[in-house]
Amino acid sequence: MIIGLHHAQITIPKGAEEQGKHFYCKVLGLAEIEKPVPLKGRGGFWLQVGKMEVHVGTEEGFDRLLTKAHLAYQVEDVSHWRKVLEENNIEILESVPIPNYERFEFRDPFGNRVEMIQEVTRTGT
Repeated sequence: MIIGLHHAQITIPKGAEEQGKHFYCKVLGLAEIEKPVPLKGRGGFWLQVGKMEVHVGTEEGFDRLLTKAHLAYQVEDVSHWRKVLEENNIEILESVPIPNYERFEFRDPFGNRVEMIQEVTRTGT
């Protein structure tokens, strides 16, 4: 029986780890976690996101702008994250509205599609 999701992986170009750590750890505020010793030679880095992990690997020859694949970070204040990203010159892409959620998308510095999503309660009609 599947009991949950342990981690998701995204990729960045080889040699871009420092730029990736700056964006994911400094701009988004995610905590880097130690990779197991046997995997350290593969490049990339790992992040803690709540109880889950995001593994940032390295990969060449892949156009990240051509895929709909993405991570969606659940947030408490979607407007805060819109402001943070705009202050860091990250282009905000409006998402198709879905009931009971506020959300937007953006591309990380490597072209990976990312979504910020907040559940909201609507009153009235």
